[in-house]
Amino acid sequence: MSRIGKKPVELPSGVTASVSGQTVEVKGPKGTRSFTATADVTIAVEDNAVSVSPRGSSKRARQQWGMSRTQVANLVTGVTTGFKKELEIQGVGYRAQMQGNTLKLNLGLSHDVEYQAPEGISITAPKPTEIIVEGIDQQTVGQVAAEIREWRKPEPYKGKGIRYKGEYIFIKEGKKK
Repeated sequence: MSRIGKKPVELPSGVTASVSGQTVEVKGPKGTRSFTATADVTIAVEDNAVSVSPRGSSKRARQQWGMSRTQVANLVTGVTTGFKKELEIQGVGYRAQMQGNTLKLNLGLSHDVEYQAPEGISITAPKPTEIIVEGIDQQTVGQVAAEIREWRKPEPYKGKGIRYKGEYIFIKEGKKK
């Protein structure tokens, strides 16, 4: 029995949800998002809440039950508050700045890295050592943050590189004579 799947997803004021077949569309102040569930679950909107229930008791139906409920909850969170990932840059001379819709990174490479923000994602650099990625799609926000981090991952000896805010890097001890 799915503990997560049993709970209905409450719709806050200003958010509407509609179901057509297996597709749920959620509209809110930040935009519109949709999710298509598998045939193993039934989705219904009732009393200002979206409920998900499994069709049958197969293992796949039970797996899809909790996952589908979480996807719908993420749609509601995305259209109300949105998602945000914060990155920190550490290293001498490493910095970031926005030029229009392009993020320019100076990471000690022979050239500056230019990253074009995808549609629906806003990237800001309030400080030269800080990057904030925001959007209504959790998967895209995480993917963009991971792609930016990929340019210069934190290395384990000095900790230089791009890291998520609050991420702990285990610093190794250097070579001894």
